[in-house]
Amino acid sequence: MNHPEPQSIDLDAIYKALANPVRREILACLREPQAHFADQELPLDHGVCAGRIDAHCGLSQSTVSAHLAALQKAGLVTSKRVGQWVFFKRNEPVIEAFLAHMHRQL
Repeated sequence: MNHPEPQSIDLDAIYKALANPVRREILACLREPQAHFADQELPLDHGVCAGRIDAHCGLSQSTVSAHLAALQKAGLVTSKRVGQWVFFKRNEPVIEAFLAHMHRQL
């Protein structure tokens, strides 16, 4: 039985994004930014600066940038530019819609 998604989500992009453990780690850390990125200078209500995520992952900027792009393409994170910095947040409505889909399907 098919139910319409409450929020339009790209299931294939989400599955692909979540297949990578680094991307799952990034999402998990963004769930509680105050616990993982407390050293960020700007308020966390902007999101977490890409540079902080790079440092947390211990990977190159270009590698983390590719992971963040995949998460953003899947709709799992949103970004906001503030000056020269880009901040990322979890996109909770899409995550909730995906979890609801999983609950119905599995």
